[in-house]
Amino acid sequence: MGKLFWLVTGVVLGFVGAHFVNQTAEGRRFFARVNRGVDELGRAFASGYRDADADDEAEALRAAFRERA
Repeated sequence: MGKLFWLVTGVVLGFVGAHFVNQTAEGRRFFARVNRGVDELGRAFASGYRDADADDEAEALRAAFRERA
């Protein structure tokens, strides 16, 4: 139970600290860079997932054609 308390306390303090940092111009620029990086990572992940899914579909089609031939 004590570990959960410290985890929750750390998360709350992190949010409070981020709020105060975000009130400065430099803090807003920092969080804007972090958000751009997270967005780029999300787009790269989604693109890779779509490419892998398309490869799986293409392989399934090839296997279906081989079976019919």
